[in-house]
Amino acid sequence: MPVREIIEIDEEKCNGCGECIPNCAEGSLQIIDGKARLVRDELCDGLGACLGHCPQGALRIIKREAPDFDEEAVQEHLAQTPGCEGSCQQGVVDATGQQELTGPMDHAAVPSALRQWPIALRLVPIKAPFLQNADLLITVDCVPFAYGNFHQEFLKGKVMVFGCPKFDDARGYVEKLAEIFRVNTIKSITLAIMEVPCCSGLQRIVELALTKSGKNIPLHRTVISVRGEKQG
Repeated sequence: MPVREIIEIDEEKCNGCGECIPNCAEGSLQIIDGKARLVRDELCDGLGACLGHCPQGALRIIKREAPDFDEEAVQEHLAQTPGCEGSCQQGVVDATGQQELTGPMDHAAVPSALRQWPIALRLVPIKAPFLQNADLLITVDCVPFAYGNFHQEFLKGKVMVFGCPKFDDARGYVEKLAEIFRVNTIKSITLAIMEVPCCSGLQRIVELALTKSGKNIPLHRTVISVRGEKQG
């Protein structure tokens, strides 16, 4: 059995508050007998997106023998349990209470701020010329759809890459971003994520990649609500 990174729960510290549960996108944590428990080892990806959500500091990442992370097992597990907030269907209304925006729009008046191609993280070359001396925007793929002023407020003047920490190769993202940070001169990183629990995985990916790269690059995070509002 391989030795890999996996979550460990300190039962002495855990008070069963459940704050970690919605922040585990794989559903690998449950409250059992008043304590948070790891349901099955193969459901934990070891990235630790749940770490910052335990007020008791009862969670940590360790290395031990455990089965490999199994994405198919995660999907089967999630299909049998209630979904996270990010998976729930819901309507989104604008400030006027209307579910749709109506009226004519002048599309020519809203120019694109996109500066490079490709933009999917899995496709961007590690040594792409546009990464040199770049202010880098790293975002989940939902943010540009949810936040109406994305191009002008987030993308303008930046190089962008996007991905999904829930459905893409999270470990591959850590390795690729670490190399991008290491071999290029990145001036700053802006991280834009949604408020849904699975998106916090991207923050963990970026933080791990920064540590692995050995670089000290300024990092600013912004969270967008499912209603398209900037939370900070």
